Amino acid sequence: MSGASPVRETLEWLEPDALGGFASGTAAGIRTRRYHALLLSAATPPTGRYVLVNGVEAWLATPAGPVALTSQRYASGVVSPDGASRIARFSSDPWPRWTIALPGGLEVVHEVVGAAGSPLVAVTWRLDPPRAGITLSARLFLSGRDPHALHHENPAFGFVPHREGDVVTWQTYEGVPAIHVRANARYEHEPLWYREVFYAAEAERGLDAVEDVAAPGTFHFDLSAAEAVLLLGSGRPSPIPTGPDVPAVVETMRAAERARRTIFPTRLHRAADAYVVRRGAGRSIIAGYPWFSDWGRDTFIAMRGLCLSSGRLDDARAILLEWAKSVSGGMLPNYFPDRGSTPEYNSVDSSLWFVVAAYELITAGIRAGRPLAPDDQRSLEEAIAAIVAGYAAGTRHQIRADSDGLLACGEPGVQLTWMDAKVGDRVVTPRVGKPVEVQALWINALRVAAALSPEWGALHDRARVSFASRFWNGERACLFDVVDVDHQPGQTDGSLRPNQILAIGGLPESVLDGERARRVVDVIEDKLWTPLGLRSLAPGEAGYAPRYVGGVAERDGAYHQGTVWPWLAGPFVEAWVRVRGGLASVRREARERFLEPLLSHLDDAGAGHLPEIADAEPPYTPRGCPFQAWSVGEALRLNVSVLLEADGLDPRTPSTPAPR
Repeated sequence: MSGASPVRETLEWLEPDALGGFASGTAAGIRTRRYHALLLSAATPPTGRYVLVNGVEAWLATPAGPVALTSQRYASGVVSPDGASRIARFSSDPWPRWTIALPGGLEVVHEVVGAAGSPLVAVTWRLDPPRAGITLSARLFLSGRDPHALHHENPAFGFVPHREGDVVTWQTYEGVPAIHVRANARYEHEPLWYREVFYAAEAERGLDAVEDVAAPGTFHFDLSAAEAVLLLGSGRPSPIPTGPDVPAVVETMRAAERARRTIFPTRLHRAADAYVVRRGAGRSIIAGYPWFSDWGRDTFIAMRGLCLSSGRLDDARAILLEWAKSVSGGMLPNYFPDRGSTPEYNSVDSSLWFVVAAYELITAGIRAGRPLAPDDQRSLEEAIAAIVAGYAAGTRHQIRADSDGLLACGEPGVQLTWMDAKVGDRVVTPRVGKPVEVQALWINALRVAAALSPEWGALHDRARVSFASRFWNGERACLFDVVDVDHQPGQTDGSLRPNQILAIGGLPESVLDGERARRVVDVIEDKLWTPLGLRSLAPGEAGYAPRYVGGVAERDGAYHQGTVWPWLAGPFVEAWVRVRGGLASVRREARERFLEPLLSHLDDAGAGHLPEIADAEPPYTPRGCPFQAWSVGEALRLNVSVLLEADGLDPRTPSTPAPR
């Protein structure tokens, strides 16, 4: 795919800065989310985010009169001015670029380029072909707010800039990062409020959707002299380079970014780079853009594809070592909150996914001839041992190894598994007892622990035998979703969900094999598979939701009740290949039958990425985050580690991560 895409509001673009911040918007140029911004920065990477520069209004002064280049949608329903109607083409590669058609055959090429490793964005316009007598004017829209909130007109906003040379700086509010703008333009100060800007995607999600943005002044450019450039940066000191003229700075920035981005051999590899960010002196993974931060479970699932399959072993090491510091009572936090530093320990599977990822890193390093340093390996092995020992002895939320060797977990009002939606005080899928995928993870974690210390071998074997005898649902020819429901021995939940696929695919050790494994895969393919992944509940089951729509309560209620999850394509396709013997011909068929159709959706929602979720029924409309780490990670893991070797193809993994 080239990255060229239709000009539509439902297609979104992303320019991440590797710090948790980003620029984002739509191909149509109309902002539809509160998160769409030209400069959204993380004050304490990767969190402490602020929307600083929401957008821009730009227009040309021509001999024939003014011509708008941009559009905003307002609460009245009016879209004004009409610049969006002039967009002829949009492309996301190597960065967002719009071609705007003008009367007389002229075109304006508009670009937005982010810089990895710095809260710096270049916004440019150039006239093609150049012509004298045409000037461009641009008004930046500022706020300085939490990304999850909205901004409204108020007397405290800091309109008055500080000027030093060709850099204009605003401190919108006390305690908010400063906004720095450098331009090859004349700045005219004329403060205005643009009131009641409307965000259609927020309204569709049942959320507040109207805000006011501040426009302190106008930058005036002579397009006949040079490309118009706005360099946007945040924080103190300013990240904006000084010295060379602004167009030269941008050309240097473009050259560096073009070189960095061309290192990635495929669009999936480049998409993967968006999620790896700095946390302190280490690394972490953003679960999804635009609203997630770094979640534990998502990090350890996603990094197997984002980092391990793509050869980014140093990033994987830094991520795992950073998270290993947070082991407590055998548990790792589900996520680090966006504000503050106190982690929350409310996930049963995050720690088990960590064990799997850590051991895969250790073995990958050995295979690649790049073994971990002894201290790093010791740190990971100590974390693995602490997790397994903590779970076996018992820890928070009634997590404990039971007498059958399986892992019990859960208590009323707490959502511990990845199916973690909650509506008010109601946990939609409580899954208290012994959830099927938790057992698969637990058995895999015990296998890893036994490789490090043989004392865990007996518990691993007991748990595996118990799994085989207790989870088979003969009536439906598949596995129960939970046994010992609500800690009641013998109580089972036979809901047809995708969690059972992890007993066969997606983890190093399959805990179900033979004819039963084949029958499970067949049932899941028949009832749960869609072109975008697996449904979270089969049609016809109690509570099945065909669409993820409505307000917060409605959407949360549908989140795991049928809604499709692309990340589950990874475990499913791997299971499909395993039960058919894993031959090259089988892998080739799997790639054509499952992976290629999945990758055809790379430009459905987020340009070059896969979405968080999709509706359970045709046309499988993408929903949730348009850019999701574990969706991309599992597709990349399939593409590189599971399927491409089928034809003896070069797995196309870069030998080193892209520089930052």
